[in-house]
Amino acid sequence: MIDTRTGKYLHSIPNLTGVAGVFVSNEKDLVFTSNRGEKTVGVFRHGQEKKLEKVRVGGDPNGLAFDPTKDNLLAANVSRQNDPVPITASIVDVKKNILTADILMPGRTRWAVFDKKSERFYINIAKPSQIVAVNSLDPDGVSASYDIPAAGPHGLDIDVEGRRLFCACDQGVLLTVDLHTRKTSDPYDLSGPPDVIFYNSHRKHLYVTSGSPGTIDVFDTATIKRVQTVKTEEGAHTIGYNPESDKVYAFLPETHRASVYVDE
Repeated sequence: MIDTRTGKYLHSIPNLTGVAGVFVSNEKDLVFTSNRGEKTVGVFRHGQEKKLEKVRVGGDPNGLAFDPTKDNLLAANVSRQNDPVPITASIVDVKKNILTADILMPGRTRWAVFDKKSERFYINIAKPSQIVAVNSLDPDGVSASYDIPAAGPHGLDIDVEGRRLFCACDQGVLLTVDLHTRKTSDPYDLSGPPDVIFYNSHRKHLYVTSGSPGTIDVFDTATIKRVQTVKTEEGAHTIGYNPESDKVYAFLPETHRASVYVDE
């Protein structure tokens, strides 16, 4: 945990085996973790991490997305190599802390987002290259799919007002998907294979992180032009984003630091 006002490290939260990701719901003041090493998601209220609850899901959870209206958390599960278990996306009712659905996916999942306008979850599928949709109201299966003309959809975020998805692919390109027309844009080159991405709706910027060569590409989303490339560190593929301060946090595994980029 980092205090974003002072820029100081506070402490770490233990007992999250193989934690792959974290999602914060500002609407509900809740924090969720995907604990890949034990097939659970963690749920706790901000500032009350000692009251951490865990819910077992249908696989090794990775990407997370949350519908605060229906209290539905989606965990996009992955599988271990040579694991014959089907790949699923799990729905957890965080009011009751129970698994309510386990939805079969067409392939290995990556990141996921929730669209409050359509009340849909969108999930990147690495292979076959797709984005699939799941309805939060009735999550009984895949409700739509979008073919992606690049290998390895990975990072995913949404422009809710502009009705488009941003999809960063292992092939080293960024694409947008129009949710009305279902059309994908031409590919835009990235500095390297991407991982986590975040959309800054205030500044109309998209941040795309690459662990090799260790960069954050900053795109102007009105033109989809790269306006800056920020050097981080080799292997730094995970970022966090604070929308209130326009700060992006890059986690640097080699030097055990968090580097802060301020978008001014």
